[in-house]
Amino acid sequence: MNETRHEAGPDPERLAFAAVPEAGPLGRAINRFGIFFAIAILASAFMLFFEVIMRYVFNSPTTWVHETVVFLNACAFIFGGLYVAALNRHIRVVLIYDHLGGRLRRGFDIAISIACMISSGFFAWASWQAVKRAAWTPQGEIHIETSGSAWNPAYPGIIKIFLFVIMILLTIQFLILAINYARRKADL
Repeated sequence: MNETRHEAGPDPERLAFAAVPEAGPLGRAINRFGIFFAIAILASAFMLFFEVIMRYVFNSPTTWVHETVVFLNACAFIFGGLYVAALNRHIRVVLIYDHLGGRLRRGFDIAISIACMISSGFFAWASWQAVKRAAWTPQGEIHIETSGSAWNPAYPGIIKIFLFVIMILLTIQFLILAINYARRKADL
């Protein structure tokens, strides 16, 4: 019996969560790192459950759960902006965009990517202003800003540094997208 084996095409559901080809290697790396932030959100849910048990069952609330949960979720939300850019799932007014032809849509993709790159660059500069105050003392010594709570973690300083790094990566990602959209042939 002669069996013919048909290769199944890529799983459409899996492709929905893949970086667009125009995002390049940076987009693929961003897509892979997304799982860590998804796990962080799950971990924060478990931490909150732990806090409820500790507080209401054992009458022994923690000092670290609330700040850690806020930190983990803040990191996930900040990374989310970079993630959706790599997947080309960022907010767009589709009322007009979906009705554009191939060349015009390509032009819009380039223009949108350039506008987003410029605004991300400005946000990177603004976040650098926050990092300068959060990572160094006025005398120039390295000292990461802390929360000032009883536990006093360095989460505020770390989150400002993380935001700065993500904004730089977002600027680079939009530059890569603009270049690759310009190289792509327009669908006629």
